[in-house]
Amino acid sequence: MLRMRSKYAIALVFVVALVIIEKENKLISRVSDKFVPKQTPQTPTDANSSLSPALLLENGSLLSLGELDSAFLQFKWRLENYTLLVQGVAPGKPLWTPRKHLVLMATTRTGSSFVGEFFNQQGNIFYLFEPLWHLERTVTFEPGGSNAAAVSIVYRDILHELLMCKLYSLENFIYPAPEEHVTQYMFRRGSSKALCEEQVCSPYVKNVFEKYHCRNQRCGPLNLTLAMEACLQKEHITIKTVRIRQLEFLRPLAEDPRIDLRIINLVRDPRAVLASRMVAFSRKYETWKKWAAEGEEPLEDEELQRLKGNCENIRLSAEVGLSNAPWLNGRYKLIRYEDIARYPLQKAEEMFRFAQIPLTQQVVDWILKNTQGSKDSNGIYSTQKNSLEQFEKWRFNMPFKLAQIVQNVCAPAMQLFGYKPVTDPVTLTNRSISLLEKNIF
Repeated sequence: MLRMRSKYAIALVFVVALVIIEKENKLISRVSDKFVPKQTPQTPTDANSSLSPALLLENGSLLSLGELDSAFLQFKWRLENYTLLVQGVAPGKPLWTPRKHLVLMATTRTGSSFVGEFFNQQGNIFYLFEPLWHLERTVTFEPGGSNAAAVSIVYRDILHELLMCKLYSLENFIYPAPEEHVTQYMFRRGSSKALCEEQVCSPYVKNVFEKYHCRNQRCGPLNLTLAMEACLQKEHITIKTVRIRQLEFLRPLAEDPRIDLRIINLVRDPRAVLASRMVAFSRKYETWKKWAAEGEEPLEDEELQRLKGNCENIRLSAEVGLSNAPWLNGRYKLIRYEDIARYPLQKAEEMFRFAQIPLTQQVVDWILKNTQGSKDSNGIYSTQKNSLEQFEKWRFNMPFKLAQIVQNVCAPAMQLFGYKPVTDPVTLTNRSISLLEKNIF
C-alpha cells in the first residue's frame, strides 16, 4: 500500500513538473525572442561593452523582471525539494559531499586573472576562467533596460548551472557548436588547470586545429563529459567572471540551498583600470589619446558614458554588498586589487578564510614565485609580475588630464573604495604620496 502511494505521489509530482517546465519554456521563449544570434571573431575585446548603461537607467523594468524570475526559481527549487521528500530524502539534505562555491566578480583589467590564479593553483578546486565569454559572443539584445536585464538573467542562470557542474549548458553558446560534447573552442582552456588534468586530457590528435589548448601538456579537444565528471569529484568550485554587472542578480544563487555560495568582489582604482585598458585595447581609446595630446575635455562620448556606467555599476553592487543585506548573510567580500598587490599572502589567507577553504602550501608557493616577477614578465595578460611595483605603474603612464577626467566621472566610486584624487601632475607621479585611504571594509 505504501509503495503504491509513493508511486502515485511521484507520478503527481512528475505531472506538475511537466506543467511547470512547459510554462518555463514559454517564458524562456518570450525572452529568447529578444535575442539576436551573432557570430563574431573570437578575439579579446573590452568585456565591459557587453551591457549598456541602460541597465542603470531603467530600474523599473529591471526590477519587475528580476522579481518575477527570482520568484519562479524559488518555486522550482521548492518543487525539487518536494520530489526529494517523496523519494525519502529529507529536504535541504545534500545528495553529495558539501562543497564551497565561489564567484570572483570583477571588471576587465582589475587584476582578476592574477587573483583567480590563487584558486586555480589549488588542486581540490575546480576553477573556470571566464566561461560566460561564450554567451557574450553568441547573443545580443535590443536596446532597453528590460532586455539588458534579461541578458543578465541568462548570464546568471548559466553561471548557476556551471556551479552545479552542468557544463553541457555552455554548448548552445560555443561556436562552432561542440560535436558529441567535444569542443576545440573552450575559451582560454589553458587558464583552468582543472580542464587540463590527466583525467580530462583526451588523447592528442595531430593536425587537429585547437583554438584554445592546454599550456603544459598536449591534450586533444575538450571532452565536456570528462570535464563534468572531474568537476563533480572536486571539493570546491570557483568561477572568475567579468560579465556579471550587478550583485543583485546573484541573489537567487545566494538563496539556493543546494550551493554554498561566496562572492568576492574585486575592485581597482578606475584610473589604473583606464590606463591598463588603453594598452590592452589600444584602438578603442584613440579618442582618449587625442584628449590627452590636445588638452581638450570631452563633453559627450560613448567611451566616457561607458566609463561612468561601469563605475556606477561597481559602486551600486558594492553598496548592496556592504549593506549587510539579509540575503547575503555574510557571503560577500569586497577587496581592492591594490591591497592584494601589496600584501598578497595576507590577502590570500583572508580570501580563502572567507571562502571557508583551507589554503594549501601549493598556493603559497605560487604566490611567492609569481608576485616577484622579472622585468620580462609584465605582458598585458601575464599573471607573473612584481606586484608591488606594478600596482602603481599607471601613475607614470597616465597623463594628468586623463586622471582628472576619470576622477570627475568616477568620484562616488573612488570615494567609496578609498582612492584619493590628485590635484596636480607632481602629486600624480610622486610615489611617496599614497593614493589609498586606509582599507575600511
